[in-house]
Amino acid sequence: MIVFLVGGESRLMDDLITKMEKEGHKTYLLTGKRDRRGKYRRVFERYDFPYDSESVQEIFSNVNPDLVLFLGAYDTNYDWSDARKESVRYTADLTNILSAYAFKQDGRFIYLSSEAVYGRSYSSDIHETEPASAKSFQAMALLQGENICRSYRDTRGMDTRILRFDHMYGIPRKGKTDRNPCFWMTLEMLKTNQIAANSRTAFSMIYQDDAVAFAYRAMMEESPKYPLYHITSGEAITQMDLAELIRQNADGVEIRDDTVGEGFRLVLDGSRYQEEFDGKIFVPYEKGVKAVVTYMQKHSSSFLQRDDAGAGWGNRVWSLLCRIFRMLVPYIENLICFIPFFMINNRVVGSQYFSKLDAYLLYVLLFAIVYGQQQAIFSALLATVGYCFRQMYHQSGLEVLMDYSTYIWMAQLFILGMVVGYMRDQILQIKKDDEEEIGYLRGQLGDMTEINDSNVRMKQLFELQLVNQKDSLGKIYEITSSLERYGAYEVLFYAAQTISKLMNTEDVAIYTVANRVYARLFSFTSPTARKMGNSIRYPEMEAMYEDLKEHRVYINKTMDERYPLMAQAIYAEDEMQIILMLWGLPWDRMNLAESNRLTVISYLIQNAVVRANRYLEALHEHRYLEHSKILEKDAFTQLVAAFFEAKRNGLTECSLVRIVCSSEDYKKAGEILEQKLRQTDYIGILDGGLHVLLSNTDEENAKGVILRFGEEGLKSILVNREVAA
Repeated sequence: MIVFLVGGESRLMDDLITKMEKEGHKTYLLTGKRDRRGKYRRVFERYDFPYDSESVQEIFSNVNPDLVLFLGAYDTNYDWSDARKESVRYTADLTNILSAYAFKQDGRFIYLSSEAVYGRSYSSDIHETEPASAKSFQAMALLQGENICRSYRDTRGMDTRILRFDHMYGIPRKGKTDRNPCFWMTLEMLKTNQIAANSRTAFSMIYQDDAVAFAYRAMMEESPKYPLYHITSGEAITQMDLAELIRQNADGVEIRDDTVGEGFRLVLDGSRYQEEFDGKIFVPYEKGVKAVVTYMQKHSSSFLQRDDAGAGWGNRVWSLLCRIFRMLVPYIENLICFIPFFMINNRVVGSQYFSKLDAYLLYVLLFAIVYGQQQAIFSALLATVGYCFRQMYHQSGLEVLMDYSTYIWMAQLFILGMVVGYMRDQILQIKKDDEEEIGYLRGQLGDMTEINDSNVRMKQLFELQLVNQKDSLGKIYEITSSLERYGAYEVLFYAAQTISKLMNTEDVAIYTVANRVYARLFSFTSPTARKMGNSIRYPEMEAMYEDLKEHRVYINKTMDERYPLMAQAIYAEDEMQIILMLWGLPWDRMNLAESNRLTVISYLIQNAVVRANRYLEALHEHRYLEHSKILEKDAFTQLVAAFFEAKRNGLTECSLVRIVCSSEDYKKAGEILEQKLRQTDYIGILDGGLHVLLSNTDEENAKGVILRFGEEGLKSILVNREVAA
């Protein structure tokens, strides 16, 4: 296969060239600049042209590559210090490259993007289907590049593929900066012997060798299922964990805990890639971080400035000497240049044609224009010494000093040199002030842009609320009041659906409080919502419990995976009865407005729940067999129907077990069963005899319960399929 790589010099480019050559592909390279000074691995042919050159189309036509790989987010030809200006050049270059390659119908175009297109925190791993949230100009340029590739795919049928790398890190080039957390934290360690880390900032990284291997499989696939893949290890790591790994491989390093503010989490989801290609990580964090730290320590002089704390006393002294030498360079240059001007002046003094030429005046003007007023004065002093020395060829020193023409000549020389030098210094100062002002205004413009973006998002949110009125109290009451049409046994099942609809999240769980220690899972709307298990010891969840017992909404601001993102408790007569838990909320919705909305919803749901409980208490005598916990046939039939209907709707899990015994032994069997069942399980009578309803128990776990019943001498049979039929 003919592979055409497009990008600047970097470790990534070297690894890609090595990979392509190793796999037997003929590799071409477009460097993006005209000079040939860049250091690249050897390729079949190298083209030194800028991306916007008209020759790019001719190059593609001649080479006719089967695959073009554009480094995109990792192209070192772009300087993002002025991101607003560079983003325009970036998109224009990409458009020119794509349009030049569009002639080849069966070609593949690979675009490398990064996690930077997501500019906010996400509570869960980010899937490819999640809309991007780019904020900076660089991130918006990368996202615009993705959109351009999609446009060419949709309109022209080009096989364009986008690969997003998740915080890719690796061994940097000597003296070159890299854009990943591992590099910057290691550089900080080298500079200050300290590492500042925030334990609430989490992300995932992938080592460059693994990233290249993953990307190669996605590139070479003939017919991939998707045009976009996340290249990630999928393993989250906090700044504090990364700092600890760096410290393990460096001596005498101190970690400074900068854990402040709200948490930030950015981890890409690589499940789509894993399902199709089944990639394996060969370089774990421990090995990869060690390699980076070892290399940067070995070549620390290329990454450090002389005055950095980690540079050592020798480097600091050398830095001081270098600064002194740089200060003396203009004076040394002045002295050296004085010699030829002195010789020229001696030659032209007696010349018929050049006697009027003042070489010293030219000499002073030259240094006034180049170096400014300070060097103009120094050069004027040297010129004065040279003039006096030349005059003393024919006069005594006293005569030279008494000659008024000497002072007139000196005055005009100093005045002219100082004026020209002053003008030069003023012009440079004006330019410097203008550059500082432009930099300040650019910063202000960036801040205004971010503020405007925030205002636009808020405006759109308020417009959406006005249009659909989903957040209005009337709409909330209308939806929650729909719970009244359900039976007393069904209210809590469909309350989960109601909360899911109103809070706009797919992950809601409802736990019923069994006692002062345990809460049992009653219903859920997704597998994520039941990840905490069927039973929880809620007082041990201190961060959440403190808010719930004070009747406050719990918000997981630290993004702790042990807790839900939001939770609220429902009370009845000052006793906690129900705990509502929510996941799947974006970070920007974990705020006071959403907290207030959940509070209103929980109060409205509380009314329906309390009403149902009071109804069941009023019918207590009619629902149970006398002096037992066995539900009568009608009540138990309604309960079983409610549970299995909720099971069919994916709101809970349950199993029904028939106890083989005569009607005379119901109460005796019931007493035995009460000792073996949880508070959330039920005993009742149906056609066919005594039954036990096991909540939150699938068929596999129900078999274990049947074995325990058998140990007590009770024969039982699982009858889920009979109920379903």
